[in-house]
Amino acid sequence: MEIDLKSALKRRGMSQQQLADAIDVSKGYISEIASGKKRPSIETLEQILDAIDADIAEIIPTRHVIAVPGYVGAGAEVYLSDPYPKGEGMYKVACPPQITPHSVVAVEVRGESMEPVFSEGDLLFYTRNGDHGVPSEAIGRKCVAETEDGKVWVKQLKIGTAPGLFNLLSINPAATNMLDVRVKWAAPVRLHLPKEFVKRVE
Repeated sequence: MEIDLKSALKRRGMSQQQLADAIDVSKGYISEIASGKKRPSIETLEQILDAIDADIAEIIPTRHVIAVPGYVGAGAEVYLSDPYPKGEGMYKVACPPQITPHSVVAVEVRGESMEPVFSEGDLLFYTRNGDHGVPSEAIGRKCVAETEDGKVWVKQLKIGTAPGLFNLLSINPAATNMLDVRVKWAAPVRLHLPKEFVKRVE
């Protein structure tokens, strides 16, 4: 994993030599890590984090960070809202290693209609291709979808009884299904991250 050691040291007013002395290695070794020429071992990385009093999320480069601009409804009614500049959000998280951050959006789950698969506070990662439409690969999958009333949901997407209509199905048997609704767009969930594994960067 790449790390942004230079910025962390600068924020603390700490030199590479001071860090090297703190963990008993050469300054040249720290310089190679800071420049990206060398990747530290897990043990060395833990020593660095202890020495500069930082969490791993703080030293992840910006290009490996994903903004969380809002919520998605899983039972709770959530209107689509993204008032933040591109790349900003309510908070940011470290990009999970299973995906690349390019064109990926993350939303936080609200509600219990997708229990036990998705729980309140979990993060869902998806990619939108364009502003409108339901791609064929979304049918039958768990998706983030916006209905014509401007609400955004996470549901399993099925074809409805007439062209242009869809069924948005809950997993929780106690929750309500949404039948024959119009969907502005839908995007399959690419990755689900339980809330206990979410690493906030800021």
